[in-house]
Amino acid sequence: MTIIDSNVHNEVPHVHALLPYLSDYWVEQIDNTVFRGPAGYDAPYPPNSDIAVRPGCRVADGPPDLEMTQRQVLGPSVEAAILLCTYAVNGLHNPDQAVALAKATNDWQIAEWLDRDSRLRASIVVPSQLPHLASAEIERVADHPGFVQVALPARAHHPYGNRLFHPLWEAIVRHDLVAGIYFGGAPGNPTTPVGWPSYFIEEYVGMAHVFAAQLTSLVSEGVFDLFPTARVTLVESGVTWLPAHLWKFDKEWKNLRLQVPWVKRPPSSYIRDHVRLTAEPWDMPADDRLALDLLDQLGSEDLLLFATGFPHQSLGNLDHLLGVVPEATADRIRATNAQSWYRGLNHAESS
Repeated sequence: MTIIDSNVHNEVPHVHALLPYLSDYWVEQIDNTVFRGPAGYDAPYPPNSDIAVRPGCRVADGPPDLEMTQRQVLGPSVEAAILLCTYAVNGLHNPDQAVALAKATNDWQIAEWLDRDSRLRASIVVPSQLPHLASAEIERVADHPGFVQVALPARAHHPYGNRLFHPLWEAIVRHDLVAGIYFGGAPGNPTTPVGWPSYFIEEYVGMAHVFAAQLTSLVSEGVFDLFPTARVTLVESGVTWLPAHLWKFDKEWKNLRLQVPWVKRPPSSYIRDHVRLTAEPWDMPADDRLALDLLDQLGSEDLLLFATGFPHQSLGNLDHLLGVVPEATADRIRATNAQSWYRGLNHAESS
């Protein structure tokens, strides 16, 4: 049994871990100010909770390091794991600071993770609020074979279909990378369309609406028409919301497609061709019939990618799903779908 883990988090433990990868100017700025990096309230999950880091997996009261990740995730069946660092440079208002920390984070990923374990691949951290500068950072590091994805927070300053992001999409596509839209983001606006919630549970449940909005934007504003080879992975979006969204999106497109004449096909067709989802969190009860019905409603065996989300506690009933579906489908979810989706994961490409 071969496994590709499509979502493993490697978080910067503190801003001082980035000092070796920053210029003297930024080292001095950090040493002489109270700035401690985009952490705490910018974290996708409450940083001190068990949902953020599983019990027993913290290192010096911080996130897991490489050694802990190797012990917990990289077992003998795991052929590769795709790292996703959610360092929230998108929440910084100083553009020079956002660029400097994104560069340092990517250099830290290369030195501390990619160069130390050949099974690892990673996601490029970019200042997504500054698309032209984000594309420049992609240009800087995209040729490193360890990078297979660009990390984009689901909560953004603008929907990713907006033409402001065309330079970003052009760089992603030209370098044969996947856009990984992940749970979280700190753009400074409310997490819901009706204002700020009171509790994290409201934000956690409501993030499905954010992913749906990004998906609607990508199709409606023609990203997949303008960039026909664009590939997007929704990371930790959940899955159960998607069938209903596909149905409604197709229905309304039939009524309103004169507004978007460049969208030539039903939206569900674009999504099945250009989008994948991590099967973690598998947000369904352990019910055989419901699980099989949902897969049938998705309309494709290619959409789901195995992921643990380590160190988050959000796996859900994924083991149940893999035990219910036919073995060939389980193999697709465990590895084959990811091998065909990400560059350099297929045996033939790697050899």
